[in-house]
Amino acid sequence: MYEDLFYERLTRLRTQKGVSARDMSLSLGQSESYINKIENKKSLPSMTGFFYICEYLNVPPKDFFDDEVSFPTKLNDLIDELKKLNDGQLEHLLAIIKDLKTK
Repeated sequence: MYEDLFYERLTRLRTQKGVSARDMSLSLGQSESYINKIENKKSLPSMTGFFYICEYLNVPPKDFFDDEVSFPTKLNDLIDELKKLNDGQLEHLLAIIKDLKTK
């Protein structure tokens, strides 16, 4: 069950990043079929390999398994930008987000 979530999530996040399995494999310093083997359920990465995959995808490991977050990379980028705002700016954005949810 958890393995299926892992395979599906890896494929979805890699696709969102717009990179091929081959290019991702090579960028991670692995053989060109490394990611393909993982996505086709033929292998699982080591723990170190998993952390490298998360780093490559710019997704914290805890967010990798949170399938309620469809676009964790964009969410993390947004959070990084929000940290730079002052209290008034955050209040304004919060009001906008609440307004968007009601429409």
